[in-house]
Amino acid sequence: MDSRELTSLLAEHRLLAIIRGSDPAACRRTAEVLVEAGVRLLEVSLTSADALGVLSGISATLGAEAHIGAGTVLTADDARNAQAAGATFAVTPALADGTTTAIELGMPVLAGAMTPTEVLAADRAGAAAVKLFPAGGLGPGYVKALRDPFPGLHFVPVGGIGLADVSGYLRAGALAVGIGSPLSGDAPHGGDLGALRARAREFVAAAGEGSGT
Repeated sequence: MDSRELTSLLAEHRLLAIIRGSDPAACRRTAEVLVEAGVRLLEVSLTSADALGVLSGISATLGAEAHIGAGTVLTADDARNAQAAGATFAVTPALADGTTTAIELGMPVLAGAMTPTEVLAADRAGAAAVKLFPAGGLGPGYVKALRDPFPGLHFVPVGGIGLADVSGYLRAGALAVGIGSPLSGDAPHGGDLGALRARAREFVAAAGEGSGT
C-alpha cells in the first residue's frame, strides 16, 4: 500500500476502527466482528497485549477482507516489527522515529499532530494524512479551521469521538474518523461481541451519512 491508496481508502470508508486490548484472542475476535459488520480499515495498537501476534493473526485471516495497520508506532523498531507482522500502514500519536522509519520502509503513515506547527511538520515528514489527536475536546470546528491554512492536507481526527460526533467531523472536512473505545467497548478485553456488532453497524452507517453516501 502507498500513501495515495491509503488516503483513497480512508475517503471511501470514512471510518478507521482502533483495537487496543488486554486479551489477544479477544482482540482477534474483535477484528473479525468489525469486518463482519462492514468495517474495512483496522488499526491494532502496539500497546495491546501481544500486539504483533494479533497483527500477524488478523493479517493472515482477514487481509483479503480488510486493510490492517499498526497504531502507537513510536520507535524505529515499532515500525519494522509492525511491517514484519503484516501491517500495511502505520499510525502514530506524534512525530517520532517510528514515523520516519515507516515512511522509509514504504509504509504510509497517519502521523499524530494537534497544533498548526505539528500539522506542518507531519506533512513535511511525508505523512499520508494527519491524525488530529486528541480531537475530542477540539470539535469539528477545529478541523474546519485547520483546513483554511492547509487546504491540501488530509485530516483524520481521533480521540474522544462518539457516534453522535462522526457526521460533524466528516462534514467539517475530515477525510475519515478514527474510533477506539466508543466503538470497540470492552470487546478487546473479552467483553460483549454482540454489543460490538451493533455499535459497528451504527458507526458504519454514521460514516456513510456523514460522507453524504
